[in-house]
Amino acid sequence: MEDNIIMLLVGAGGLILGGLAVNLAWDRKIKNRKMFTSSDSSATVQLQLQAYERLVLLVDRIALPNLISRVGQTDISARDMQFILTRNIREEFEYNISQQIYVSAEAWNSVKNLKEQNLLIINQLANILPPNASALDLNKQLLQYLMNDRKGTLHEVVSEVLSYEAKKIM
Repeated sequence: MEDNIIMLLVGAGGLILGGLAVNLAWDRKIKNRKMFTSSDSSATVQLQLQAYERLVLLVDRIALPNLISRVGQTDISARDMQFILTRNIREEFEYNISQQIYVSAEAWNSVKNLKEQNLLIINQLANILPPNASALDLNKQLLQYLMNDRKGTLHEVVSEVLSYEAKKIM
């Protein structure tokens, strides 16, 4: 009987200590959040604006028309050009991947979707070309596709989303 009472007291004490620990942790979290939002809000806004700025630049750099004009070559094979274009998109994206912590999930998802859409377009069009096709053939196919398909303006839509969100926090 005495053992049961001791176990009951130890259990109750554990629950009380656990509750106090949770309460203390919650209070700290709230205090940290208040301290962060009040003293560092202008610094946070500045970081967010810089992130949106970098993502707008990323979107511009991986927009297919801009990418083709920047890295396009004519004296190589279509497969080599496909590799150059896809590698460039991936490198640009990876370089800016840390910006996702400063922007909304919707903004980041729109940038990711643009990257994936561009990779898909490049790979699909490169795969329908004959094995002996040149980089010029691939570039022409890409530009023609962009002129005829609404997905070609996806980079403009993503830029507008990023600009709109950046203006909301200013």
